[in-house]
Amino acid sequence: MQRDVGGATRAGRSLLGMLACSVCAAAHAAEADEKGVQAPAVEVVAPTPLPGLGIARDKVPANVQTGDAEDLRNPGTMTLQDLMERSFDSVNINQSQGNPYQPDINFRGFTGSPLLGTSPGLSVFQDGVRINEPFGDGVNWDLIPNPAIATITLMPGSNPVFGLNTLGGAISITTKNGFDFPGLVVQGYGGSFRRAAGDIEYGGSADRVGYYVTGNGFYERGWRDNTSTHIWQGFGKLSFRDRDTNLDFSFTGASNTLNGAQAIPISFLDQNRAQSYTFPDTFKNELAAFTLNGRHTLSDRTLLQGNLYYRSLRSKNYSTNVNDGFDPTQPTAPGNTEGQNVAIDADTQGWGFALQYSYLGNLGAMPNQLAIGASLDAGRTDFTQSEQEANFAADRSSLPVGSFATETQARTTNQYWGLYFTDTLSPAPWVDLTLAGRYNWAQVKIRDLSGTNPALDGNNRFSRFNPAVGATFKPVPALTAYINYNEGMRIPTPVELTCADPSAPCSLPNAFLADPPLDPVIAKTVEVGVRGPITPTVRWHATAYQTTLDNDILFVSASASAPNTGFFQNVGTTRRRGVELGIGGTVDRWRFAASYSYINAEFRTPFTEFSPNNSSADAIGDIQVQSGNRIPGIPQNILKLRAGYYFGGGFTLGGGMFAQDSQYVRGNENNQDASGKIPGYTVFNVDARWNFARGWELFGMVNNVFNRKYETAGVLGLNFFNGPGNTFDATNTVKEVFLSPAAPIGAWIGVRYSLGARGS
Repeated sequence: MQRDVGGATRAGRSLLGMLACSVCAAAHAAEADEKGVQAPAVEVVAPTPLPGLGIARDKVPANVQTGDAEDLRNPGTMTLQDLMERSFDSVNINQSQGNPYQPDINFRGFTGSPLLGTSPGLSVFQDGVRINEPFGDGVNWDLIPNPAIATITLMPGSNPVFGLNTLGGAISITTKNGFDFPGLVVQGYGGSFRRAAGDIEYGGSADRVGYYVTGNGFYERGWRDNTSTHIWQGFGKLSFRDRDTNLDFSFTGASNTLNGAQAIPISFLDQNRAQSYTFPDTFKNELAAFTLNGRHTLSDRTLLQGNLYYRSLRSKNYSTNVNDGFDPTQPTAPGNTEGQNVAIDADTQGWGFALQYSYLGNLGAMPNQLAIGASLDAGRTDFTQSEQEANFAADRSSLPVGSFATETQARTTNQYWGLYFTDTLSPAPWVDLTLAGRYNWAQVKIRDLSGTNPALDGNNRFSRFNPAVGATFKPVPALTAYINYNEGMRIPTPVELTCADPSAPCSLPNAFLADPPLDPVIAKTVEVGVRGPITPTVRWHATAYQTTLDNDILFVSASASAPNTGFFQNVGTTRRRGVELGIGGTVDRWRFAASYSYINAEFRTPFTEFSPNNSSADAIGDIQVQSGNRIPGIPQNILKLRAGYYFGGGFTLGGGMFAQDSQYVRGNENNQDASGKIPGYTVFNVDARWNFARGWELFGMVNNVFNRKYETAGVLGLNFFNGPGNTFDATNTVKEVFLSPAAPIGAWIGVRYSLGARGS
C-alpha cells in the first residue's frame, strides 16, 4: 500500500518495498478463487519510463490502462497485441501484412507499426529502454518476449516525460524477475493454421540473488498463402537485492522469420481470400539486447535510479513489386521486366542511458513527489538496398532476371537527449496537482557510403521544451475527476527525411535520396475525465480528449501505377478527438468488462495530394483534401465486451466481442471515392481454462467464432493481374480497392504445467 511520507519513520528500504508492492498490487488485484473475490489493492503506476517511486493510479490526471502477467495467462489474450486490442480502450489492430507478429497497433488514432511509411505516434519502452527503432521509429512487436512480461502500462496523451514520438501515448513494459516470479512454468499449444507454440520459464532466488529465464518458440504456416512465421525468443535476468540497492542485468534475444502477404484487390476476395498479390515478402529480425537497471535508496525519502543499454538488430527484407516503368508495347527482356525484387539489409546498433532522482517528501505541510531525470538514446544504422529485375509466374510469384544491383548504401546516426521532471503536489487530501516538462534535443545525420551520392549527406537538428500540467480532484471517495494539458514532439525519421521530394518519389522500403527537409510534428493534448468505484470490486470511467498535431507528416501516393510509391510531406494540422467509456470488475464468480470508444480523426488543413487511383481525381491525378475530411485507417466507433464465469472445480469459461465501424482506405484522404472504405465488423471469441490437477491447466480458445469475413486495412491501387487466371497483364490494368483480409475462424488447445510458481 502506498502512504504519505509526512508520517514516514521506516528505514530507506521502505521505498524499495513500495516499488515491489506496486507490481504485486497490479498482479493480484481482483483475483477470483472458489470462495469469491477479494478487494483490489491500491494500484501504483510509473509516471516516467523508469519506474521510480511510482504513484497511486488515482492521482494520475489521465485514463491510464494496465495489464499484467495474469492477464497474459488468459487463453484469449496470450500476447501483448491481443491483450491491448481486446481489453484496452481506443485500441484496434490492422493486419496489414497478414502476419500475427506484424500488426499495426492503433491507439486514439496513433500508430505503433513495424512497417516503413506508417506515421509513428506511440513510444514503447521495455524496462525503461526505448525500443522504437532508430531508423524509422517503428516497433518490431515480434522482438518483445511475451512470457517475460510482468506489467504493461498505457499512458495516454502527449506526455512529454516519455520523450520523442509520444504523440498519442506511451506503452511501458516491465519484465519478470526471480524474486517476484519463482518456480517453473511450461506450456504448449497448437491448432488452426498449423500453429505450434510453446514456452518455458523458470525463476528463483537465493539470499540476495535472483534469476529468471524464459524461452519460447512459435511456428505457424499462416491462414493466408505464403505467410508462415518462425519465432524464437529468449530472455534472461540476473538480479541482486539488498537493503538499499537493486540491480537487474537482462538479455533479450530473438531470431525471427516473418512472411507477409500484401493487400489484394477486392476482385480477388470473392475468389480466394487467402491468396497473395505478389510474393515472396519476407522479413528477418535478429536481436541481441542487454540492459542494466539499478536503483539505490539514498534515504527514506530519496531514490536514485538509472539504466544502461545496448541493442544490436540485424533486419533483412526481401519484397516483390510490380515495375511501374514496364512498357507492355515492348518485348519483356532485361531492362523491361514486369516486376522488381528489392532486398534490404539494415544493421542497427542502439545504446543509451537514463538517470533519475526521485524525492518523496513535503513542500511545507503539503505532500509532494518529485522526479528529475536525463536520458540519451543513440543509434547507428548501416542501410543497403539492392534491386533485381523480375517477371511473374502464373501464380504471381517472382521470377528473378539477372542478379541484384546495389542502389543505396547509407549510414544514419541518431542522438536523442532529454532532460525532464515531473512533480505531484497535494495541497489538500482531495486534490493532487501535477506539473511536468521535458527538453528534447535531437540530431539525425545521414551519410552516403557508396561514394556515388554525396548529395545524400545531411545533418538535421531539432530541439524543443514540452510542458504538461494536470490536476485530480476527489471530493468524495467514490469519485475522482481530472484534467490535464500536455505537449509532445516527434522529429522526422531518416526514412522520412530522405523521401520528401514530390519529383522523386520512393517505394517502400525506401531508396535514399537527397530531399527537402521536413518540420517536426508538435502534439498538444487536452484530457478531462471522471472515474470511481461502484463497489469495492467494480469500477467505471469516462474520458474525453483532444490531440492536435501541427506539421503532421504523412506518406502520400505519387504514382499512378504503383500503390506503394510516394513521398513524405508536412500536411499541416490534424486532430483526434474522442470519448472513452468503460466499466469492469468482478461480481461473485463473474468477471466482466465493457468499453466504448469514439475517435474522430480529421485533417484540419487543406492540401493537394496525388492520388490517381481515386475516382474523384482530376485529369492529372490530384485530389483536394479539405478540412474536416477523416484520416484513413481509423474507425470512429469501437465497442468491446468481455465476460468470464468461474464454475468451480477449476473451470472458467470466457468470451468477448469486438466491434468497430467503417474506415477509409489510404488514397481516399478526401473521402470522395465511394468504394474506398472498409466496412465495419463484429467478431466474437471464446476461451476456457480448466485446472484439472495441482499445477496442471488445460486451456483452449476459438477466435472469430462465427467465421466472419472482414478486412482491417486497405489502399486505392492499380491491379496489374487481370489476365487469364489473374496473371500479369499490363495492357488491362484496373483501378481497385486493395484490402487486407482478416483471419477466419481458428481454434487452439494447449496445456500448462506450473511448479512452485505464483498462482499454481
